This record gives sequence, C-alpha cells and structure tokens, in this order.
Amino acid sequence: MRLTLPLALLLAAPLTAAAAEPQAPPAPKPAVGKPATTASAPETSAGEDEKIVYAIGLSIWRSLSQLDLDPSEVAIVQRAIGDAAAGKPEVALEEYGKKLEAFGRARTERVVEREKARSQAYLEKAAAEPGAIRSESGLVFLDVQPGTGASPSAKDTVKVHYRGTLVDGTEFDSSYKRGEPAQFALGGVIRCWTEGVQRIKVGGKARLVCPADIAYGDRGRPSIPGGAALVFEIELVDIVTPETATPKATATPTPPS
Repeated sequence: MRLTLPLALLLAAPLTAAAAEPQAPPAPKPAVGKPATTASAPETSAGEDEKIVYAIGLSIWRSLSQLDLDPSEVAIVQRAIGDAAAGKPEVALEEYGKKLEAFGRARTERVVEREKARSQAYLEKAAAEPGAIRSESGLVFLDVQPGTGASPSAKDTVKVHYRGTLVDGTEFDSSYKRGEPAQFALGGVIRCWTEGVQRIKVGGKARLVCPADIAYGDRGRPSIPGGAALVFEIELVDIVTPETATPKATATPTPPS
C-alpha cells in the first residue's frame, strides 16, 4: 500500500479537476458609447464558508478512516493540526513522515483481517439459510423470486435493478435510488456478478452474498472496506439486445482495479 498524506489526497482531486475544466469564454466587448461594467465575483456567505470548511474535515477523515484510529488517536491528530496551524509542531514531519507508509500498511492489514473474520461469519450464516446455494467460488445465491424468462450468459449485456450493502446493512449503492435500472456487459463486472446474475431468469430477483475474493478484494473501495463480503439484491429486468439497448450503458459495479 502506498500511503500519502491525507491533506495531499484532499487537495489533489480538486486541483486536478480544475485543471481539466475548459476555460470560460471571453467576456463580450461593451457596445461603443456605453460604459463597461465590471462584474464582481460571487461571494459565499459566512454560513456557507463554514460548511465548506467543515467538508474539508470530512474529506480528511475519509482519508484517515483506513488507518483504524481509536478516539485517543483521533484526538492526537486534532492536536497536531492545531499545533501545525500555530507553527509549533511537536515532531518533525521530515523525520516521522517517512514512517507513515509502514504504519498505514500495518493498520490497513489489521482492518482487512478483522473484516474478513466478520464476513466469513456472515457467509456461513447466509449459506445455512433454506434454499441458499453456495458455489465453489464461495458465492452464496438465494433465489428470492423466480423469473420466467431466459438466463443470460457471461457474454450478454443485462439490465438490472439492484441494491448493494455491507454485511452490517450499510448501503453503498442502489439503482433504485437513482430511479432507473443499470445496464452493463456481464463479463465486465466483478466475478460475483458475472457468476451470480447468470443464475437469474428475466423477471426474477435474487440475493447474492459475495466473498471479498470475488468482489473488491483486500483493496476495497472508498465506501467498501478491504476484505469485505458484499450483499446484493438483484432484479434481472432484461437481457439487452441492440434493439433494446439504451444510448449510454452504465457499468456499475465495476471490477477491481
């Protein structure tokens, strides 16, 4: 794992995005005989600025969350920010900054091992449910509502509604909330989906419990811890043909990279 400073992570994305944005078109020249007017830049209110600054804190915490800090360690981070702002840091970043990568790797591994243990217990419980099928890959498949249509192959493009959660019920993605089904090539997503959706018939609904090995692995995603098992409720709406394809197919969930 390559650990970078949280603040650098915070600042890199906005700067990169800004650099990619097209420049604004030049302002029109004022008509002859009419004085030019100078438009003032929009200003945010004090209350809005406070929310933006608060959001900076949220962004920093998102970077720090992978380190599995306990409350006392969070207090140390808060103290360090205050000391740095006052120009009185207790330790030299040049000396201790080089130790961040090893520290981050150890903490991340700790989170992954804990998540794997919790996920394994959930997978065992899910596999014991009536009607559940556990495949060689570790996928636990439960047919919730049998469909009456065809089943797709790994080469097909499918249209589905789905909801994805962690084993504690935390939702990280939902096509239902977006108000439209997702469409993607079944061979281009995580292995759990490629395998599991082929078991569903059009019009059917199923529940997939995916081990990390066939989901997002030990690296996880910003909203998914490394080593996490995932739970998906999937409704197979259609197997897409050229006649029924939408102009822009979505590709969620995407395979690990």
